[in-house]
Amino acid sequence: MLTLFLTLLLFGCLTGVTTVLFGFGGGFVTVPVVYGVLTATARPGAAADAMHIAVATSAAVMVVNAVVAARASWRQGRLRRAYVWPLAAYIALGAAAGAFAATLLDGTTLRVLFAAYLLVTITDSVLRKGFLSVAPGTCPKPLGPATTTLGGTGIGLVAAALGVGGSVMTVPLLRRRGLPMAEATALANPLSVPVAVTGTLVYALAPTGTGPLGYVDLTAGAALLLGSLPAIALTRRLTGRVPDRVHSLAYVTLLVVVLAAMVFLGG
Repeated sequence: MLTLFLTLLLFGCLTGVTTVLFGFGGGFVTVPVVYGVLTATARPGAAADAMHIAVATSAAVMVVNAVVAARASWRQGRLRRAYVWPLAAYIALGAAAGAFAATLLDGTTLRVLFAAYLLVTITDSVLRKGFLSVAPGTCPKPLGPATTTLGGTGIGLVAAALGVGGSVMTVPLLRRRGLPMAEATALANPLSVPVAVTGTLVYALAPTGTGPLGYVDLTAGAALLLGSLPAIALTRRLTGRVPDRVHSLAYVTLLVVVLAAMVFLGG
């Protein structure tokens, strides 16, 4: 039991680092970690719902991580209001539908969709221009009405269903609007808050949940937060110091690692 707690604590530290550097809120780390822990321990009633619990716990952890990181970015003056609102409202709308839909899917389908989502994002980031590098002096473009409404709803729908916070959709979106990686990833955190809050409420109140807070695993969530919050406080000092090209390549590399982990765990 102590080993599992220390494992979650260690990966919690990693979620803190990825929250600050990549705007993940922890989702892309916590989902495979919690899923792996539950399937490895085969706790009664948990193994069969491992993917649902992993997604729900990820959303709950993300509420805290994203709020803390967003507050730090706001105090540093790195948040542009025009890219947060009203996009966040439409993301919240889509998140409600996405989280509810996820409770109706079986664990295998959810895991396959998670891996497919990662694969599509990695391929798009590498092959389509505008993500890995932005020309120096590029003037950021505003979000159009269609992107804000339909795009925001779609981001919330997918992100809440998979427990990933939407950063893997919002960061490429903002990059292709000409924002540096440091700003795009900083903005991903406040945009993840509506996904995390809405998703957590739906998963916590799900009648098919496995615990006192629905599908949310309180023990795993607490261990992850104990590791992530100090890591966020330390890592935020690095923001803006990582070269833009290195930052974008590291973002894609981490997604490849997570995809490999999910394939391995499901195999």
